[in-house]
Amino acid sequence: MFRPRIIPVLLLKDNGLIKSTKFKNYNYIGDPINAVKIFNDLKSDELVFLDINASKEKRLISLEFVKKVSEEANMPFAVGGGIKSLDHIHKVISSGAEKVIICSEAVRNPQFIKEASYSFGTSTVSVCVDYRKTLFKNNSVFTLSGNKKSRYSPLEFSKLMQDKGAGEIILQSISRDGIMEGYDLDLIKEISSNLEIPVVALGGAGDLNDLHLAFRESKASALAAGSLFVYQSKRRGVLINYPEKSELKEI
Repeated sequence: MFRPRIIPVLLLKDNGLIKSTKFKNYNYIGDPINAVKIFNDLKSDELVFLDINASKEKRLISLEFVKKVSEEANMPFAVGGGIKSLDHIHKVISSGAEKVIICSEAVRNPQFIKEASYSFGTSTVSVCVDYRKTLFKNNSVFTLSGNKKSRYSPLEFSKLMQDKGAGEIILQSISRDGIMEGYDLDLIKEISSNLEIPVVALGGAGDLNDLHLAFRESKASALAAGSLFVYQSKRRGVLINYPEKSELKEI
């Protein structure tokens, strides 16, 4: 029976593993390479690493870090952070990552996604769509770690990215980031229903039931989370974890 990919999303800041709440209030978790070793033992489907300051600081995620992950990881992994050229993608993939995740540059220059997918293949290119409601209660896409509002709605931008050749969309709710109270099921369903490429749900998962609901009700192709996999519970005691295979069968 088919089940969705279950993907821990790990945030990097100043070479450390951190977790945010609504893209703010960073909590230090530990050493990211040690987390990779634990996820190896727990047999994670995939891993995602996002350097949250790379775009703001106008730099690329550390290639040395990507190489270290490649040497340790037993599963596929994707990385994002400051990627804005074909040369950047080449360097990241050459360092061992299977996919790149592009956010800010995709909004600034949508044509870049077309160039990237043509050069490296659609399966290599994921676009992260960070969104939240504005003062007018409309969902808008944001860049630069949620600091800059774009002119796009999540649906409009996701369709554009599909047309440009993105292999998948990571749909991330800024307002639900780190709160562990469930995914934005309605919007995930809307986006999934209007796209042909996979949609990865991200933002808000607090327990396995949230994963179950997102898959059954929103039709997400894959389920990603941060807090769920770095905290022991909603009490937020740090503990790297991942569901047992028997638990995943129930999703």
